[in-house]
Amino acid sequence: MTTILLQAGQPAGGGGMSMLLMMVAIFAIFWFFMIRPQQKRQKQIRAFQNSLTQGTKVVVGGIYGTVKSIDPASGIVEVEIARGVVIQVDKNYVFADVTALQEGGANKA
Repeated sequence: MTTILLQAGQPAGGGGMSMLLMMVAIFAIFWFFMIRPQQKRQKQIRAFQNSLTQGTKVVVGGIYGTVKSIDPASGIVEVEIARGVVIQVDKNYVFADVTALQEGGANKA
């Protein structure tokens, strides 16, 4: 006669540690592929906004224009979008240099 003994499975000693390591690995991957590139892009935009000068061709909310004047105290930039048509925009909404966009598009095509 054969006797079968069933033993209750005992939990592995490092179960919690492997879960913690997996969570750290997922966060590291998330940081390298999503958060870090976004931070670098934000730094580039901030540097561009701080280096604005009169005559720079810019894109503001999809509208192309030329910077006419900058008031650093209030952060207002006057952009000429057509001959004699000048709009005031917040400096934080000026995102791109037109010449850089055109050069980037020429390299991709």
